[in-house]
Amino acid sequence: MDTEEQAKGTADECDINFPVGYGLDNKQISELTGCFYEEKRQILHTTNYVVRPDGTIAVAAYSTGPIGRLVWQDVLGLVQFYKKMAAQG
Repeated sequence: MDTEEQAKGTADECDINFPVGYGLDNKQISELTGCFYEEKRQILHTTNYVVRPDGTIAVAAYSTGPIGRLVWQDVLGLVQFYKKMAAQG
C-alpha cells in the first residue's frame, strides 16, 4: 500500500476531498476483503466496490491481473440506474 506521502500526493494530484487510506498491510487487507494477494510481489490486485448509501456493497469487481477494473462510465450509469429505480419505488 502507499505511504502517507504517496497517498497525500495522489489526493492532491486528483483533487480528492475524501479520506484516503495508506500504510495498510496487504496480506491483512486481502484476508478482510477477499481481494487477491500476490505473494511473489507482495501486492494486492485491483478490487473495486460500488457502495450504497447504507454502507452495503452493491457491486464488487475482483481482478487477478492487469484487466478487470470498473470504469467510471459504468459506475455512473449504475448509480443513475439505482437512483431511477429508487424513485420509481
